Amino acid sequence: MHPWHDVTPGEQLPEQFQAIVEIPQGSSVKYELDKETGLLRLDRMLYSAVYYPSNYGFIPQTLAEDDDPLDVLVLCKEPVDPLTILNARAIGLMTMIDAGAKDHKVLAVATDDPEYNWCTEAGELPAHRLNMVRRFFQDYKMLEGKAVEVDEIQPAAAARPVIEDALNEYSKKRRKGFQYHKG
Repeated sequence: MHPWHDVTPGEQLPEQFQAIVEIPQGSSVKYELDKETGLLRLDRMLYSAVYYPSNYGFIPQTLAEDDDPLDVLVLCKEPVDPLTILNARAIGLMTMIDAGAKDHKVLAVATDDPEYNWCTEAGELPAHRLNMVRRFFQDYKMLEGKAVEVDEIQPAAAARPVIEDALNEYSKKRRKGFQYHKG
């Protein structure tokens, strides 16, 4: 079973979905889905003295503008093991410009976590929590000599069309039989 291709994104899209965790909250290790095998590959140790402020992963059966599955940050009270499937609800959208290209990050909460499942909009969270998320993405590549721009976090309504577009793009490519191979 391949986590990107064989796990359903859910039935209440685009508001709620299943997410696959790649990187647990609190980690300084950057794992990346190996598109060919479906396993996790060690991408790098973060160069900066920072850690992921939430569980980080992707929404299955999506294809974002960067030709990867759509990124999702899932807030919950505990780190979640890599390759865990969890139920999430979009509460916002953060867009980065990385190497000149848009890189959307859906901000979500774990719907099975009572500490966060009440939240429906990013603006309901403490401002400091949102500032930590943005600051992480502003800083985490700095010591690599790479600059990124991070837009303000937008409301849940901004995430929905991004999720729908990524689902539609994946479906179009899947119907054409796309596969990722090393090359």
